[in-house]
Amino acid sequence: MGILLLFNGGFMLFSALVSWYYEDGALHGILFAGVITIIIGILMQFFSKGFEKQIKKREGYLIVTLGWITMSISGALPYVFSGAIPSFTNAFFETMSGYTTTGASILNDIEAMPESILFWRSTTHWIGGMGIIVLAIAILPLLGIGGMQLFAAEAPGPSSDKLHPRITDTAKRLWFLYMGLTFFQAILLKIAGMGYFDAINHAMSTLSTGGFSTKNASIAYYNDQPLIQYIIIIFMFIAGTNFVLSYYAVKGKFSKFLHDEEFKYYAIAIGGLTLISTLIVFHYAEVTKHATDIQLIAHPMIWGELESSFRHSLFQVLAVVTTTGFVSADFTIWSHFLTIMFFILMFMGASAGSTAGGVKIVRHIIMIKNGFLEFKRTIHPNAIVPVRYNNKSVTRGIVFNIMAFFILYLIIVAVGASVFGFLGLDFLTSLGASASSLGNVGPAFGELSPVNNYDILPPFGKWWSAFLMLLGRLELFTVLIIFTPYFWRNS
Repeated sequence: MGILLLFNGGFMLFSALVSWYYEDGALHGILFAGVITIIIGILMQFFSKGFEKQIKKREGYLIVTLGWITMSISGALPYVFSGAIPSFTNAFFETMSGYTTTGASILNDIEAMPESILFWRSTTHWIGGMGIIVLAIAILPLLGIGGMQLFAAEAPGPSSDKLHPRITDTAKRLWFLYMGLTFFQAILLKIAGMGYFDAINHAMSTLSTGGFSTKNASIAYYNDQPLIQYIIIIFMFIAGTNFVLSYYAVKGKFSKFLHDEEFKYYAIAIGGLTLISTLIVFHYAEVTKHATDIQLIAHPMIWGELESSFRHSLFQVLAVVTTTGFVSADFTIWSHFLTIMFFILMFMGASAGSTAGGVKIVRHIIMIKNGFLEFKRTIHPNAIVPVRYNNKSVTRGIVFNIMAFFILYLIIVAVGASVFGFLGLDFLTSLGASASSLGNVGPAFGELSPVNNYDILPPFGKWWSAFLMLLGRLELFTVLIIFTPYFWRNS
């Protein structure tokens, strides 16, 4: 945890350089926050240097959970000390939303914030995107600490792909890929018409599937610049793809994509959902425009509207599925059917091994396959019929784990919505806030629609939402296991 604070403090000092460059008035606050964070990190390392540096599974879970909380507490300091967000509750919410790549915000006027605060805000996304723990385990072995247990706690999903036998090399390769894609997207956005500052911030938010923007209108600010939105669309799709597959693609091994079941379903789902959304959005737009004459005539204006309907539909489908949370349009007013569809998409998630939140597509694949196989097992009770994924048999233990995860996920959404309802939010807002927070999506429904923000929540509601974000980011078990008596028993 001391090492994590050193990383955090280092990034704060980098944000202080941004403040110095822009002379935005936040320099002393961010600098003070960075120095305090680094000093605490050094003290934590100093007072623990005499202890045995052996991390087992139990310690791994504790470090991941407590490390994330510690990072969020320290990450709130630049907001508080600079005066950008004076309330610690609001600052902690914004920071937790950043590190968990949720993208929910309490800021009412983002463009009025100092540039360095906006940069720090995007940085929390970027750090949390790949997981600060994955970054730390590339350094821990240098101190004589093994990192495999931490990787298991950070990525507890069913995917067990490794780029290299040594976990530290895996982490380094993933981070180099992550940095390279971020740099490449920033360059493309600059060429497409964004300023350098906005391009860097949006690139960090896209690759982390975070969703923080430097504009009040989010990506809707660039609705008259389709190229910018298409670039973000492409990189949202990449960010929602298993980073191991992306690494193989960079190495020229494209066959990995063709043989990966999750990627195929991911691409097909995006394509199908976009087609449905495009047709409905285009139809409603034309009906609204031609209320007296619904007959459509093919002319350039129609094709322009069709392209716009396609672009916004694809953008919002990807933004919700990958849990990025960028907004190019308010999807809650498109139609009742699409509102329900986008709510369901909050439970979908993108690929395992990506920076996206949510349930993940691989879990849905295995649950659906197991559901269909139950019919076969009912007819042939003595037959051994395993679930197969990528042409490999999935053990019953993994199937049971996935089923337990999904049931627990739904229970937490229900409990989360009940708490929001108890705090005075209406049904639609409560359910949307719970599903969006747990899925790390960002925009929700009702009073938390894409054109609103989370500042309407009461103080306890913000803390509750932040807790749900942490649960979702660390995939439930990593956090909840700490609250069980089994975790604390020596045997």
